[in-house]
Amino acid sequence: MTNWPVILNIAKTHLLTKFKSTLTAALGVTFGIASYITLVSFMTGLNTMLDDLILNQTPHVHLYNEIKPTAKQPVALYDDVQQSFQFIHSVKPKQNQKKIHNALPILNYLKEDKNVKGATPQARAQIFYISGSNELGGNLIGVDIMEEVKLSNISDYIVNGKPEDLKNSDSGILLGAGLAEKMSLKIGDRVQVSTVKGDLFPLKIVGIYQSGIADIDNSQSFVNLKTVQRILGETQNYITDINIKLNVIENAPVYSKKLSSLFSITATSVNEANAQFETGTNIRNLITYAVSITLLIVAGFGIYNILNMLIYEKMKDIAILKATGFSGKDVQLIFMSQAMIIGIVGGLLGLVLGFIFSVLIDHASFKTEALPTIDTYPVSFSISYYVIGIVFALISTFIAGYLPSNKARKIDPVKIIRGT
Repeated sequence: MTNWPVILNIAKTHLLTKFKSTLTAALGVTFGIASYITLVSFMTGLNTMLDDLILNQTPHVHLYNEIKPTAKQPVALYDDVQQSFQFIHSVKPKQNQKKIHNALPILNYLKEDKNVKGATPQARAQIFYISGSNELGGNLIGVDIMEEVKLSNISDYIVNGKPEDLKNSDSGILLGAGLAEKMSLKIGDRVQVSTVKGDLFPLKIVGIYQSGIADIDNSQSFVNLKTVQRILGETQNYITDINIKLNVIENAPVYSKKLSSLFSITATSVNEANAQFETGTNIRNLITYAVSITLLIVAGFGIYNILNMLIYEKMKDIAILKATGFSGKDVQLIFMSQAMIIGIVGGLLGLVLGFIFSVLIDHASFKTEALPTIDTYPVSFSISYYVIGIVFALISTFIAGYLPSNKARKIDPVKIIRGT
């Protein structure tokens, strides 16, 4: 029967008598785990920030009427020419309304669907922004601003003003930051918008919106839904887009196909809209985990080398232990215990040090005009990283301790005592 108190006492004595070697091994584990925690927390936080920058501005499912050529050309209606070659030149898109047919019933259907977290209507208009002699083209989006706040992070990108200011003003506009800078406008100023028909409408700037994406900030602004309807001379059922937020984002591709078939409308899922971005995210995550695992493996080799040297330095001790009645298994357990003690102590210190480094990065100042709502570097404090770190520390030290300790178990004490 294994006498664990004696084995652990001998293991402790070996560790303390060779304290420098023990400390070096423990620090190898500590800094390996700390580096892993710091790197994966920072890189994951950065990837999440970049994902949110795009995904927060993209609905899970987007409904709209897409302008495209007629699927079935008129010549296909004549049976007499079906067996001949048909040459069709300069095919034009069919005339199609921008507004969604039966938009209000569709919204009611979505609000009753248990898969849908929320749905918001929008009305888009191509307009020109006019201020003095400046004239810039862009988009004006009519929204229910308070519903947008509930279902998206639009309020995080309002750098000046509040969503309530737009809600309470029928002639207010949430102007894109790029437009405001180019036209030297600020909150309280007025800007005129002109429709493609030439109608002019004065709007008061109640807020500045900055998404961090220059193309959007240089052309896009928000007003109340009924304001766009009034500018375009349309009725209250004029809705060009419906943005849907699902309870489970993974259901977006299937649900978009369902809505497209059900309402004969174009439905784009978040996966289709951001296919290239999603590929880039997967590659960044792959690189992050590859580098992190490499750090852990390097730390494991360091532990193995130190323990291997420790065993060779303790050859005489091993011979004495065996000569006094300790079995090969007992000797192996002594050195395995040393390895696991180094792994536990070094791993826990690594978790603490990694957490401290992550907190320091999280509080480091990070200022950029593209992301005005972010003040510090993004860091993810997921508990899973710390669990992976300590588990890997224990596994690596177990393996690093097992290989040299298995050699110690097979050592012949007679040969060592004779010096052969």
